[in-house]
Amino acid sequence: MVNPSIKKPAPGLYLIATPIGTARDITLRALDLLAAADMLVAEDTRSLRKLMDIHGIALNDRSVMSYHDHNGDKARPRVLQALAQGQSVVYASEAGTPMVADPGFDLARAVVAEGHALISAPGPSAVITALTLSGLPTDQFHFAGFLPNAASRRKSALLALAEVPGTLVFYESPKRVAAMLRDACAALGQDRPAVVCRELTKKFEEVVRAPLGELTETISARALKGEIVVLIGSAGKRIVHPEDIELALRAALEGGSVRDAADVVSAQLGLPRRQIYQMALALDKDE
Repeated sequence: MVNPSIKKPAPGLYLIATPIGTARDITLRALDLLAAADMLVAEDTRSLRKLMDIHGIALNDRSVMSYHDHNGDKARPRVLQALAQGQSVVYASEAGTPMVADPGFDLARAVVAEGHALISAPGPSAVITALTLSGLPTDQFHFAGFLPNAASRRKSALLALAEVPGTLVFYESPKRVAAMLRDACAALGQDRPAVVCRELTKKFEEVVRAPLGELTETISARALKGEIVVLIGSAGKRIVHPEDIELALRAALEGGSVRDAADVVSAQLGLPRRQIYQMALALDKDE
């Protein structure tokens, strides 16, 4: 139950992290803010109402206003007006931490631009939860969110990440995860360590770890459901001899253009694309 002696929060926009699965993962501070704030704003009002019901938090005479990608332009002025009147406003994403793959970015940016206080009540995050379970290095990581739907754009995005140091982290749809992993194999190589995390903190939580090529085969043979996080380890340092590069380029050039050959070989060998592209041009000219 919520402490009945909760103090009213100071004016400002409070970013509330909500559970990504298990309802009891919410923090005590978040519950206090939900109970005492003047105005409640949520990406999904139904999810927030259900969460408040679970924890016994009454709406009283307050309402819950929706704020999402499709109504932000209309809803944002109402929030800013409330802040200008000295009210405390809570914003809750549907699940996890606001501002991480979340429509609240424009709202938070507008609040800061208007000179109002922006406060975070930290808590659950699928990115951090997946990292801690993956067994992959966490000293450096790059969160890339959702990749493009179109295969060509997705491959280009993955190729651009090939040389990023540290663990790569993605959100993915269960319907697209197999295709995404296949494209990752082509762009990043099959030997990188990789992990698929599914339904984190929920009843059917699952973590599958394997080299990227093997993981792709495993996931492609299944019909997954639920929220998914994909993690891919960095390529690491490797010694590649010039003759190996030339051999790989000659093979790639037999079936593709200079550009395609450079993309494939730079991903396979973990080398800068510009360097490989120049070598491919020279080989193609000699041929």
